[in-house]
Amino acid sequence: MNKIGFNVLAWSAVISDDLKPILDRLKAIGYDGVEFLIGSPDEAAYKRIGNYAKNIGLETTTVFVVGQDENPISDDAATRGKALDRIKWAIDRAYDLNASVICGPFHSAHAVFAKRAPLEQEYTWGAEVLRVAGDYAAKANIVMGLEALNRFECYLCNTMEQLTKLIKTADHPNVRAMFDTHHANIEEKNFTQAIQTIAPVLAHVHISENDRGTPGDGHINFDEAFAALAGINYKGWLTIEAFSRNDPDFANSIGVWREYSKPWDIAEKGLKFIQEMGQKHGL
Repeated sequence: MNKIGFNVLAWSAVISDDLKPILDRLKAIGYDGVEFLIGSPDEAAYKRIGNYAKNIGLETTTVFVVGQDENPISDDAATRGKALDRIKWAIDRAYDLNASVICGPFHSAHAVFAKRAPLEQEYTWGAEVLRVAGDYAAKANIVMGLEALNRFECYLCNTMEQLTKLIKTADHPNVRAMFDTHHANIEEKNFTQAIQTIAPVLAHVHISENDRGTPGDGHINFDEAFAALAGINYKGWLTIEAFSRNDPDFANSIGVWREYSKPWDIAEKGLKFIQEMGQKHGL
């Protein structure tokens, strides 16, 4: 069975000691690991929480985004330089958390649009930044799993085909891909083709329902997703990424305007659902 993780963004985007009781309960429920958003400014907290998770037997992964002032595909070289510095900072924080993976859409600035289709030059610029960042990540033994987002959050990489193009251009063993069922549900024709497309570079998977609530209680075709992952012999993490308004600042930043499911309902029912689907499809 693949390892199963839970992203604590369902409670908070902030890395702090307030997460400790949440980690305790996730461990007690039966999770193998937890995922954190990198972005909080308190650098000491990353190592403190990373060590706490390790001591209670939880592995860690991370997710990360960049903004307009640190856009890897900016036509301004100085901005691309800031993007590289910011990604390196995030890799350092992932290392502090004892994480093996840093995933997310940090190939380009989140929710920043050019009002046109992506340019070849933008893929080249992004790949150049990611290639150098890949060298830095390799020193920390961390894999970067780049994420394709839906058209309302990103314009560079919406599909696994576009993401594969970017990663092949970067051409670095530590620059790989992740697959998110929520975004794929919007952008892909079907999960099977999308997963087969990204298979050679797939490093991480987010299990996310169509409404970002509890996996299995919406209309995502998880049977197809799990069957396709089993078909490519995927051995990485299956991490639930679900959202709530528990952290209003974070919720407002990503357009979460209502509650989808209670966080602990998501955690408890979602774990059982993934276990059942994994057993059903031999994953």
